[in-house]
Amino acid sequence: MNLILDYASLGILFLVLLILVYGLIIIHDIPYEIAVKRNHPHKDAIHVAGWISLFFMHVMWPILWVWAMLSDPFAANTSQQSQLDDLSKRIDALSKNKEGEK
Repeated sequence: MNLILDYASLGILFLVLLILVYGLIIIHDIPYEIAVKRNHPHKDAIHVAGWISLFFMHVMWPILWVWAMLSDPFAANTSQQSQLDDLSKRIDALSKNKEGEK
């Protein structure tokens, strides 16, 4: 009876340790997932820094979270849209100029 309880407690201990390790690995990846969703230009660097932070007991992890949140996808889209509008205007002006030469 005592041997069965020893093996059961050892199994529970291994299970808890496995869940803790897996949980730490999942938690370290949260800033990278945020960066991917927000299309951050440095998402690969954030991912590598997350793995490095895993070995330093997540000391850099809050900094990575802030870094991942710094990219504003809506500002990037409006900037790209304004650049697209400017290029469209330039193409229209060049087309009118070309038609005027004919």
